[in-house]
Amino acid sequence: MARAANRLAELGGGITLWQDGAETACVPLPIAGLMSDAPAAVVAGQAQALVAAMAATGCALNNAVMQHSLLALAVIPELRLTDLGLVDVRRFTLVDLFEGNT
Repeated sequence: MARAANRLAELGGGITLWQDGAETACVPLPIAGLMSDAPAAVVAGQAQALVAAMAATGCALNNAVMQHSLLALAVIPELRLTDLGLVDVRRFTLVDLFEGNT
């Protein structure tokens, strides 16, 4: 995870996929970590390579990149992962992952 995070810092943001300690696909998004200044055809090729690489790892999710991207969007119900922790969006409360453990 540290290598992936460092790679994203190098790129200025984006999406990277790693397996067995090596990057297998990457979509650089240097504009606020959300957008690219590369031609659309280049970004589309990178995105297709990312989808293929995710499938090669065994990921069977439909549009997995979008599902992962929306995981942190804390306004879509049920549970979302944020910088504060896991949030129950319906109740607007943090979820105690270790309930009963002190």
